[in-house]
Amino acid sequence: MTYSETVQIKQQPSTFYRWAVLIFVSLAMFGNYYIYDSIAPIADLLKSQLGFTDTNIGSLNSIYSFAAVFILIVSGPIIDRIGVRLSILIFGTICSIAALITFLSSELYVMLGGRLLLGIGAEPLIVAITTALAKWFKGKELGFAFGINLTIARLGSFTADWSPTWASASYSNWNEPLFIAFLIGLTCLVGGIIYFGMDSYAEKNYQLGEASETDKFVFADLFKFDRSFWYIVILCVTFYSAVFPFRTFAIKFYMEVHGAERELAGQLNSSLIFASMIATPLFGLLADKIGKRASMMMLGSILILPVYLLLVYSGISLIIPIVMLGIAFSLIPAVMWPSVAYLVEQNKLGTAYSIMTLIQQLGVFAFNYLLGWANDTSSASAANPEGYALGMWILSGLGIVGFIFAYLLRKNELGPNGHGLEKGIGKL
Repeated sequence: MTYSETVQIKQQPSTFYRWAVLIFVSLAMFGNYYIYDSIAPIADLLKSQLGFTDTNIGSLNSIYSFAAVFILIVSGPIIDRIGVRLSILIFGTICSIAALITFLSSELYVMLGGRLLLGIGAEPLIVAITTALAKWFKGKELGFAFGINLTIARLGSFTADWSPTWASASYSNWNEPLFIAFLIGLTCLVGGIIYFGMDSYAEKNYQLGEASETDKFVFADLFKFDRSFWYIVILCVTFYSAVFPFRTFAIKFYMEVHGAERELAGQLNSSLIFASMIATPLFGLLADKIGKRASMMMLGSILILPVYLLLVYSGISLIIPIVMLGIAFSLIPAVMWPSVAYLVEQNKLGTAYSIMTLIQQLGVFAFNYLLGWANDTSSASAANPEGYALGMWILSGLGIVGFIFAYLLRKNELGPNGHGLEKGIGKL
């Protein structure tokens, strides 16, 4: 080998450079999550100042999920065609524009258009960033990198829930908090620009791995998954449909039913996110150690069962049902998503996760709208806090369905057709 051939060999990027890439690309996720969760803190203002109904408010999040269902089907091929770094830049820009549109007008249909655009941009952005991480991190680092990325993303939700505290002066009207969401949402664009530059530089100067193939929806594979997988899918849709639509109205609920100040109501809503940022990785490690994954999902389902009825009927401290929901919100996802890898062949995982996400978004779409409708039908308000009971019964019904399928999953896994979900890491 000649000297000229030697100097042309590219080195691996430094550890600092790779983790800097992770931080900057995660900024886009931070902004994405903040924009999505910026509606809940102003739900009561939209109703009192713009005359929105709870059905209208629920639709602002429902329409996001509606868009996500369709864009998830085609996002993989789009990202494959235009490349990961350009995809992150384009879809991050769409998210920022969506926040601007939502802020600019008090007309419901304009705001719905902004939230629809957010769904079109946000879900492919998440897919593209996931693909980018697989390019920059390998082996044992990959799981930790994903964990840091998710923590930064959820910090966006946490910051949005706390915005009535750190930006309390802006909550005298509905549009100032949405302007803040637009400004913070610019991190979607900024993160995309910085990642584009860092990845372009690295491609010329460093030796990088290949990005993994993006998840694609393969319809024929629907018929190749067994009973345990479908039990998990149903548990997934009932769990997320019970949690995220509640979060849409939670701040308004805490204010009107329990008399909480807006700042405290936002902090209570943020506790679910805060708990998941800390406890989800710990529950994942616990599942790896002891197994009992189906049992842990059933335990999480049991915790959800009384939560919503305690919130609306019981005189006990709010802390108890919120802690119960926080544990379930940390426990079930930590075990549920990795469990799919035990049930599905490696080359079918992309389709499996796509199916789960699609059906999850359909459920969140339906129940955001349904919960708003229930509140309107029962005239739920500060003057009539009992009106929230119908929506809480609907969410509790979802909890019952989730528990039934968690039980069926455990029963199936303990039988001859089990996949090892109940076994610890040392027994696999």
